[in-house]
Amino acid sequence: MLFRGAETHARSVLKAVSWRTLGTLDTFAISWFMIGRVEIAGSIAGLEVVTKIAWYYLHERVWADIQWGGEGELVFGRREQKQRRPLKQRPISA
Repeated sequence: MLFRGAETHARSVLKAVSWRTLGTLDTFAISWFMIGRVEIAGSIAGLEVVTKIAWYYLHERVWADIQWGGEGELVFGRREQKQRRPLKQRPISA
């Protein structure tokens, strides 16, 4: 399987779509403000939504496989929490 990470592919896709919805609205508003034409702003926003969803999805899947900075370790594509070692008991001095 390509890019086995701690998240499912469906979760990564949903995150990408929700993030791009916000980003596309922002791109549309900025384009409309800068250019002053709704049609061109809509074209810009429509094109960038497709390309940026693909890039975001790929970015998420690559980072899901990078162990640096994560908690636990990847085992069979799933992140498992490390067992914490118990604290050493120190004798109490009188």
